[in-house]
Amino acid sequence: MKAKLTRSQHWVYELLKSTSTEITAQAVFSHLNDQGRSLGLATVYRAIKALQLQGVVQGRSLTNGEWVYQLASEDCHYLTCLNCGLSLPVEECPAHGLEQKLEESQHFKVFYHTLEFFGLCSTCGETLNATTV
Repeated sequence: MKAKLTRSQHWVYELLKSTSTEITAQAVFSHLNDQGRSLGLATVYRAIKALQLQGVVQGRSLTNGEWVYQLASEDCHYLTCLNCGLSLPVEECPAHGLEQKLEESQHFKVFYHTLEFFGLCSTCGETLNATTV
């Protein structure tokens, strides 16, 4: 981290650091208030945005439109079911070479990237096939 963090940014950062999964801003707000850290929801969103601009936090939109956040420690790749919303992580990354080329050719500092494939999980695919027969 390069910039000095405000108190609220520090609290959000520490919470995300202690969380092993993605978390919504509303959940960050609830956890911090449960810990006695009195912050408004708008302040939580501002802190998350400031941390994103520093390349410390990454976010992604779920199929229901809600955003989830985590520390930007690694690139994330998912298979996401459009029916039930299940997101399964994918370990392989075909984009690392492209990321480096873009940084050089476009003079663009990449903090992280996400790659997401949308479709149907096996359970929803089987259910859909059973109802269309």
